[in-house]
Amino acid sequence: MVRAMILSVLTALGGVGLFLLGMEMLTEGLRALAGNALRRFLQRFTSTPLRGVVAGTFMTALLQSSSATTVAAVGFVGAGLLSFTQALGVIFGANIGTTMTAWVIAVLGFKLQLGTLAMPLVMIGIMLKMFAQGRWTHIGQSLAGFSLLFIGLDVMQQGLAALEGSFTPDDFPPDTLLGRLQLILAGAAISGITQASAAGIAAAMAAMSAGTISFPQAAALVIGMNVGTTVTAVLAGLGGSVAMRRTAYAHLVFNLLTGAIAFLLLIPLHHTIEVLTAGDTPAEAQMALAGFHTVFNVLGVLLIIGLVRPFAQFVIRLVPDRGPNLTGTLDDRLLADPPAALDALQAATANTASTLFSLLETRLRDRSAASPRREMLEIKSALEEIGRFAERIKTPPNQAAVHAIHMAAIHTIDHLDRLSERCAQTDRIYTVVATPELAKRGEELRQALRDFVAQGVAGADEDRANRLRKRLREDRHALRETIVLKAAEGELAASEATARLDAIRWAHRVSYHVWRIIHHQKAIAEAHARPVQPGPRLGETIEEEL
Repeated sequence: MVRAMILSVLTALGGVGLFLLGMEMLTEGLRALAGNALRRFLQRFTSTPLRGVVAGTFMTALLQSSSATTVAAVGFVGAGLLSFTQALGVIFGANIGTTMTAWVIAVLGFKLQLGTLAMPLVMIGIMLKMFAQGRWTHIGQSLAGFSLLFIGLDVMQQGLAALEGSFTPDDFPPDTLLGRLQLILAGAAISGITQASAAGIAAAMAAMSAGTISFPQAAALVIGMNVGTTVTAVLAGLGGSVAMRRTAYAHLVFNLLTGAIAFLLLIPLHHTIEVLTAGDTPAEAQMALAGFHTVFNVLGVLLIIGLVRPFAQFVIRLVPDRGPNLTGTLDDRLLADPPAALDALQAATANTASTLFSLLETRLRDRSAASPRREMLEIKSALEEIGRFAERIKTPPNQAAVHAIHMAAIHTIDHLDRLSERCAQTDRIYTVVATPELAKRGEELRQALRDFVAQGVAGADEDRANRLRKRLREDRHALRETIVLKAAEGELAASEATARLDAIRWAHRVSYHVWRIIHHQKAIAEAHARPVQPGPRLGETIEEEL
């Protein structure tokens, strides 16, 4: 008897594992199939919190993963493409979208019982994954994952069915206030361990089907699972970026609110559902549980949708900014989603570029200013951190648009690094400002840098930067002859001639790096609407660098 019970429990646990594996494969396959289209959709249709709810619901229902949706939203907030208020709508919608999994399980898993039929589909899916090319690879992975969901559910049912009679609803906390609270805590623990509420809901449905637990007990578990999914996000957010922590805490507070609503609704809904499902098959109870899961999440959104701004302000006070931080958007947790990681990387490079442009503008305006040693150390440290983060992002070349963004970001980092070296060359900056032949171009460069900062690096006037770079290149060649001639005729000391030649070369190289930074940042920003068009390769402009 004991041995049979142990085997049944192990079988049920194996079913949960297969279900989780199926969810993972399905999400990854669908995400690869969707490419960047869903991210562009999410960015485009989140102008208001209500539209954000709709977009978050749609994206989560399609990807079968609320974490994929919330991570994308965090990336957009970090890159400045979405405000935190807009992202809240997406987070709320993700809660509704994730309830679609329960409906799929209830309708297809329990009503149609596709476990046996799914067996050959797993084989077909894996064969496509292993041997097909292009989109068919991702289709195969999605098919295999979708099939594993029902195989895992079937195995769960078999394991729990063998326990029928061994465990009854009387063996679990009773349908009292204290009993429900205990079940809610148990549900939170289950989803916290599995990191997926869908698996816990599937197990609750299977337990109801076996008569192990009653509907009120299953409903209390589902409430706990809905709250428990946020535990992992909150733990992951600790020590992360401000955007990541705000998202995690917003998710937690919102799910606690919806959990409280569900707890209050449990008594009236329980009696209503008992009347509606009286005398029906167990499958109707599964449908009722899926409906309960959806209803309390929708009600939570309806109650808070008009209070999004105050809610956002509350979360912002809960998680305040740490102060100026060039790399505050970077978070290792985003590396699991390369497009989101690239959004954060873009924000960090744009922040660093703006800071560096401002520092250069100040140095060209005030030649009496002391060398900005502290600021330069901060920029150098930021560039090192940005470089390490960029190296850890993995974007395969077959994902052309994402890979192009990654390459453009790396080019930006390279030019930022070299521009930071120019910013530390105090003698050359002083010569540009103090020399009559160079002061005019130095002032033009200063004004351009000031305007580029005001416009935002990605929105700066690239044509203006390129025109300035060309004029400085022409001046560099023209002034070289003039300075060398003056030195030869004794009008200039050799050391002063060398200093002026170095200074005009400095100004030209600075303008070149500024132009290329703006070009790559603009290309990254435009890539959200269309594929990136590659600019000149380094080898095509190497003559200007010498």
